[in-house]
Amino acid sequence: MHMIQGKWKIMIMYELAENGERRFGELQHHIKDVSHKTLTNQLRELEDDGLLTRHDFQTAEPHVEYQLTENGKSLIPILDAICTWGDTHIDHDLIDRSLCDE
Repeated sequence: MHMIQGKWKIMIMYELAENGERRFGELQHHIKDVSHKTLTNQLRELEDDGLLTRHDFQTAEPHVEYQLTENGKSLIPILDAICTWGDTHIDHDLIDRSLCDE
């Protein structure tokens, strides 16, 4: 639970699971309410915990891409099960945004 604790970590993991790899700006665009600093910290923590990798491209147009590791991918079915449970047991009027629908 410690590895996925954080307001944006699960959203980051779902975004990477659905798209394979993403640049920082793409993640920030999709997760609209996250600040640059918070996204940086959450990505760093996920990387430190071995759930994603960061690949730094040293090209004419330098950029960084993030991708789930095998450990990160193995968490997705568990997160899906939690999401399904929440859809069944939580009042939908109390939910602002559901990851299950995205």
